[in-house]
Amino acid sequence: MFKDKFKYYKSKNPTPELGRVLNFNSVDPNTRNKVQKVALPVQDVPVFFGFKPLESWEVYEIIDRPGLIFIKNPFTILGQRYWTVRCLKDFSNKPNKSNLDSAKKIPDNKDWWEMCQNNNVLLLNKLRWVTLGYHHNWDTKVYSESNRGKFPKDLQEMASFLATTLGYSRYSAEAAIINYYHMDSTLSGHTDHSERNLAAPLFSFSFGQTAIFLIGGPTLQDIAIPLFIRSGDIVVMSKESRLCYHGVPKILQVDNRMWCSLEQGSDKLVPKDYKETVDICKDENLWKPFGSYLTHSRININVRQVLFEGEKLLEIGSS
Repeated sequence: MFKDKFKYYKSKNPTPELGRVLNFNSVDPNTRNKVQKVALPVQDVPVFFGFKPLESWEVYEIIDRPGLIFIKNPFTILGQRYWTVRCLKDFSNKPNKSNLDSAKKIPDNKDWWEMCQNNNVLLLNKLRWVTLGYHHNWDTKVYSESNRGKFPKDLQEMASFLATTLGYSRYSAEAAIINYYHMDSTLSGHTDHSERNLAAPLFSFSFGQTAIFLIGGPTLQDIAIPLFIRSGDIVVMSKESRLCYHGVPKILQVDNRMWCSLEQGSDKLVPKDYKETVDICKDENLWKPFGSYLTHSRININVRQVLFEGEKLLEIGSS
């Protein structure tokens, strides 16, 4: 039962035993019947900025959840830093929408991240979510053209590269929710069913602290499988897993801050449009507050395709 597993791993007293959580850093021989390695399609795809070479990627599928793909941290350290800076400094700003809008805590001429730099820890911890592109309506769960913003070009490019690498050559990133987790945060079990095109995969990128992620089945009565999601890991929900219940019952503090030390040659393959953000990532003094945020938080970007191929607008339909 999903709710029972969620309650178990959420518990603080007693603390849950973590030995049964799928650990892709060390796939136990006893779990090999639950996961299988996935070979990437053979194709001539140049490495995209922020990713390691494709031949080094470790890709798995959970056998009992067809279409649930786990990619073990394919990001370079610079890549992790880049998306952290984008989520905190840029994506958190208007006209993107956030949970802070209704409280009117951010003046129109101010940025949330800028205001947080004056030791405003209370405001720092109040940001919980941001929506991009087609803005998710938390009440109706329905997208609309009147509630749509411009989707970030770099995030669209990154999602398209990943989709192409996995064999989804016609994928179009049109909506995203960024969740900002703190050490006491949870995400209740739910399904993502608002998009028109439910055949398109959902891509989930994580940075910072480790989460216990639960993936269940199409009903709350199905067994939930727990797995660790660490900084840089990617979860892809496609095929049957696309409409499975999932959630995050616990965030775990980790000692391994893999975003700390830049590699040699980390300036290769940087697109011209990315240079301003990359310069922040490479300057240790400028990067310091972003790295500090990751020591007590987790950032998750989940990207979706809303429309069917050939559609440009929700109301009008196919072009």
